[in-house]
Amino acid sequence: MDFNGFHKTDFDTFLIDGLEERMEAIQTRIQPKFREIGSELEDHLSAQLGNEMFLHIAKHARRTVNPPKDTWLAVADNKRGYKKHPHFQVGLFDDHVFIWLALIYELDFKSEIASKFLEHYDELKALPDHYAVSLDHMKNSSFTVAELEQKDLERFRDVKKAEFLVGLHLKPGDPILEDGEKFMNITKKTIDSLIPFYKLALSARHA
Repeated sequence: MDFNGFHKTDFDTFLIDGLEERMEAIQTRIQPKFREIGSELEDHLSAQLGNEMFLHIAKHARRTVNPPKDTWLAVADNKRGYKKHPHFQVGLFDDHVFIWLALIYELDFKSEIASKFLEHYDELKALPDHYAVSLDHMKNSSFTVAELEQKDLERFRDVKKAEFLVGLHLKPGDPILEDGEKFMNITKKTIDSLIPFYKLALSARHA
């Protein structure tokens, strides 16, 4: 694999002014790395889950004025799209890389999935305390699994636009980020720890 990690220039992409200029940098600096990472994660997840998984790379096609504040890849079990399905994401803002199990507002069966997660709240709380939780994938704010409360999952269940993302954040300068092999290892380890909750979400979707 040619992926050699994420570096300062990748994070600096989000300091570039102008939609076209920032999109060009995303396409030339970051998306080739996403294709490398995503190809390996497709194979890894397909093997772990026993069914074919598909890579999607964010195109930011709806944007006409404001340049994106982050960018990501997604791996889902649907070839046509990922937003309506439980999926895994790897991406970055200007101040961190994220590795997520992502359940975003377009999700089908969102309330059923949230109810399942509430039933398994103790298992979620048993994830590593330092894992990050986000309730809005558009914002770079998060809190830790240690701070997760049942009311966060109740909001995910009851509020149409509410989301739930859980996983790992890595800050610029972390040696893991700058070593492609180490980054892939921690990414796979993180995703593997989240697979039980991915399967839980699928079970609610198919119930």
